Amino acid sequence: RVSEYASSVQRAYNMGCEIASHTYSHVYLTRLKAKGIKKEQNKTNKAIRNIIGCEPTALRPPGGFVNAKVRKNMKVPMICWSVDSEDWKSRNTKKVLKRCKKLEDGDIVLMHDIYDATADAAVALIPELTARGYQLVTVSELAAARGGMAAGHKYSQFR
Repeated sequence: RVSEYASSVQRAYNMGCEIASHTYSHVYLTRLKAKGIKKEQNKTNKAIRNIIGCEPTALRPPGGFVNAKVRKNMKVPMICWSVDSEDWKSRNTKKVLKRCKKLEDGDIVLMHDIYDATADAAVALIPELTARGYQLVTVSELAAARGGMAAGHKYSQFR
């Protein structure tokens, strides 16, 4: 859906957000052969490149599912999460905030920008985290501060 939301992708990129892939058709990569994995990656990369002029720096595999075949065929690091806000399940701001109550340094939080409740939770959560001394950074910035990351590897936190 990158092309459908091209202006949002461009805006996020212009704001300094790191643009990652989530596959072209949201298929579980573990169900595909190597050729299919590469096709999903290449189609998404092309769509993103057409919008922001460069390819994504990482991939969040749908469902967080990764196996040896996916690792072998992935050109970028795969980013998962250590905290699932479960916004996809509850679509409730209070429940999302409760799931994010015990965040720790180096955590990666799974949130979806398609739910209003998630946006409302972020508006409340971000000032709280910065008041607690946290700095919000891109995944690449976090990884660089903690030793880096490599293509084909899966990461869910950096501690």
